[in-house]
Amino acid sequence: MAFELLIAPEASRDIEEAYDWYEICRFGLGEEFLNCVDACIQRIHRSPETYPKIFENYRRALLRRFPYVVFYEYNDTTITVYSIFHTSQNPDKWRSRLSS
Repeated sequence: MAFELLIAPEASRDIEEAYDWYEICRFGLGEEFLNCVDACIQRIHRSPETYPKIFENYRRALLRRFPYVVFYEYNDTTITVYSIFHTSQNPDKWRSRLSS
C-alpha cells in the first residue's frame, strides 16, 4: 500500500539543526546525516509496522550511524514523522512533543 508521507514542521527543524551542527563539526558530515535520515524514513515508508510502538501509537526507528531516532505514527493512508531526536536528550522532551 502507498502511504502519504508527512513531515511535521518540528521534525524539519530537528533535521535542519542537526545538519547545521554536523556541518560545523566537519564539512560534508551534515550531508551524511541527511542521507541516513532519508534512508530511515524510506524504510519507514516501505514498512511502517516494522518498528515498535514506544509511546501510545507512536513508533520509533533508529538511524544508522548517528545517535538519533525518528518518532512517527501511521494509519491506513498516512505516515506522519513528528520528531528526529538525539538519543541523549531527555525523554520528557519528545514525550511532551508527541502528547501536544
